[in-house]
Amino acid sequence: MRRALIAIALAACQPHAPQSATAVHLALPTTGSDGVGMDYLAFDPRTHAVWVPAGNTGAVDVVDAGLHVTQITGMATREVERDGKTRVVGPSAATIGDGVVYIGSRGDSSICAFDDHSFAKRACATLDSSPDGLAYVAATRELWATTPRDKSLRVLDSATLAQKARIELPGDPEGFAVDRDRFYTNVEATTVAIDLRSHAIVATWQPGCAPEGSHGLRLDAQAGHLFVACSAKIDVLDVATGKLLGSVATGDGIDDIDYDAAAHVLYAGGARAGTLVVAHVDAAGVPTVTATIATAIGARNGVVDDRGRVFLAHSAGSELLVMPTR
Repeated sequence: MRRALIAIALAACQPHAPQSATAVHLALPTTGSDGVGMDYLAFDPRTHAVWVPAGNTGAVDVVDAGLHVTQITGMATREVERDGKTRVVGPSAATIGDGVVYIGSRGDSSICAFDDHSFAKRACATLDSSPDGLAYVAATRELWATTPRDKSLRVLDSATLAQKARIELPGDPEGFAVDRDRFYTNVEATTVAIDLRSHAIVATWQPGCAPEGSHGLRLDAQAGHLFVACSAKIDVLDVATGKLLGSVATGDGIDDIDYDAAAHVLYAGGARAGTLVVAHVDAAGVPTVTATIATAIGARNGVVDDRGRVFLAHSAGSELLVMPTR
């Protein structure tokens, strides 16, 4: 009996081997051989659709519950040079508002609102710095944008998209999460909490993401858990104190992550590992891996829909990988 218990304990400590799942390879419209540049995706629970800013194509691809793709075209693109290479950028971020979806673009530093049913364009605004992540803040009816090129956040009126404030930060903001009182973002290897109304930094925490820095963020506001993505793990912080509650190893190459608050389940796509890690989070904030699913090298930034399907951006393949997890 003792040997059996030891064997069970040792097995529990071993890393989870990737499991197989019947993935759907959903091809996206493209005009060339460079793939489809994707970054922040968003799932709209009102319409059951996934919004996919498709950067270099100058379009946003909207994927309905039946996996049919509708393109919103005509958005600006531009060429940029990084690390000696030239690439085309355009629409790059989406967030869900009240009956609208906001799209941020690196092509012309614009943010536009689109009707979530008709896809008609509503208000637009152009910032003086390229937006990265977008977050709709229901409590204040605002749209917050991270603008890492000038180490700031921008606060916009959600109806008119007029800029209300610029918040300076001590470094480049990366990732975001929001509750009724605070906006959370990572500044290099630190995580900061910003009061929604005073715009003051009210807390600074040090998750264990050094030296590579922190990436995506998600929040369980009811449980008081903040999830911070490092490159190959996720740390869980107490939002009241910043205390580390738990941590879970993931495949390497994590950027953005997603979380199902009703089921208390985390989803992390490791681009370098080619895996999707699924982890359940208990009431104390301790995550436990329940599945490690093989995906594709480069697949990342997954969002989960209300059927438990995770949509992963696979830019090199000009596709979304749609992974069933239930």
